[in-house]
Amino acid sequence: MQSADQAPQAAAPDGKSNGQGLAGRRVLVTGASSGLGEHFARLCAANGARVAVAARRRERIDALTESLIGSAGVDAAGFSLDVTDRESVDACVAGVVERFGGIDVLVNNAGISGAGPALDQERDTFDQVIDTNLRGVWATALAAAESMRREGTGGSIVNIASILGFRQATGLAAYSVSKAGVVQMTKALALEWARYGIRVNGLAPGYFETEINSGFFETEAGEKMMKRIPMRRLGRLEDLDAPFLLLAGDGSAFMTGTILTVDGGHVLSTL
Repeated sequence: MQSADQAPQAAAPDGKSNGQGLAGRRVLVTGASSGLGEHFARLCAANGARVAVAARRRERIDALTESLIGSAGVDAAGFSLDVTDRESVDACVAGVVERFGGIDVLVNNAGISGAGPALDQERDTFDQVIDTNLRGVWATALAAAESMRREGTGGSIVNIASILGFRQATGLAAYSVSKAGVVQMTKALALEWARYGIRVNGLAPGYFETEINSGFFETEAGEKMMKRIPMRRLGRLEDLDAPFLLLAGDGSAFMTGTILTVDGGHVLSTL
């Protein structure tokens, strides 16, 4: 028997558990215009989710939405979103709730790198990275969680962190600081929101070649970095599929505050 103070359990729209799948779930993916965000959006759609994709580059979001709708049986919608603007965040979440009736899964993916030596960067670069990678994740998580709490069915928030939340790389100080913040935020919000049936977990990828770092791994510095990965290769986007589906779906029903590292053993390598 469930006591009055036990957390509600998220369920599929038909009231039935869908295991590790996402069939029928209402998913919002931020930073979906390219890279990991686009990949996660397509993965959710392929697993039967109703997908809302959001980012600043509206033309790419429109193209992705059209592509998803073109896939058989996919219910998708695109939204403009600047995670550094609270009004934009609130408007996007409200739009998704109006379109789909609620949000079951938030994929908090929007981020920028802000690469470069700290002493050589413009003074506002740090603020831009923190505003996007940390404050933006915070604002979007809160907006989605408020909707989940109102609906009363719980939900899943997957924050995209990084192995640089645990260790360092030259020229990525601001990024590392922001992702360390995401790791701690994930744990703090998981503790607070468990009572509402809202699970907050994180996915910490290692090095994957995407648009944001395209070409780097063909340089001498990039090749040296790959040699420090115990598996001696970059991650492939499909390497993230199973861990992501675990955190987003019911397979992680008793997991919250967990950070899954997918990095070929990189965080285990010697400094």
